[in-house]
Amino acid sequence: MRTRFQVMLIIAALAVSAGAPVSAQVVTPPQPPGEGTWIEPPKTMPPVARGDRLRNLDFLFGALKVAPDDTSAKAIEGRIWAVWASSRSDTANLLMTRVRTAIEAKDTDLALQLLDGVVKIRPDFVEAWNRRATLHYMNRDFGRALADIREILRREPRHFGALSGLGMILQEIGDDKQALEVYRRALAVHPRLERIPDMVKTLQEKVEGRDI
Repeated sequence: MRTRFQVMLIIAALAVSAGAPVSAQVVTPPQPPGEGTWIEPPKTMPPVARGDRLRNLDFLFGALKVAPDDTSAKAIEGRIWAVWASSRSDTANLLMTRVRTAIEAKDTDLALQLLDGVVKIRPDFVEAWNRRATLHYMNRDFGRALADIREILRREPRHFGALSGLGMILQEIGDDKQALEVYRRALAVHPRLERIPDMVKTLQEKVEGRDI
């Protein structure tokens, strides 16, 4: 019960900070996570362009909103992920390599310990927070996953991966209305985000009913 209470407190804080409505309801038991639903960075990413990171991201997000097709959007998305995945720290890069090795070996505990070190030395490195949130989600530790998502969105409110993850957790604890709002926020940032439009359609019918 304490864990569920903590989860709802974090969700409330996320919703308030985003200006979204908070629904007060009983938390239902979480269901097993769906396969392949958590948005993750691509296996390979293009090199990061030189210059100001924020200016580069602003340009890329602007291009993402007007991408004419899925192929173009995917290419722009990859460049955004590349910026997020750039730690600008040799130590953090080395630790992230070890994180990847630990994950491949299914040693989640070691991966989490390494990520704890990364966020301490590079608290502005959003991909470390995102990777740790993903692992907490896989471990069914929604409280810690949400705490990391909060840190991501505080640093980068446009992080469509974190928004998608937040929506997933909200769905799993039974808050479909709030999940729908979060997914819509993700699509406002990335209109061609994979799978999310279908989830929005399903939740819209469930929460708001079918159009007559």
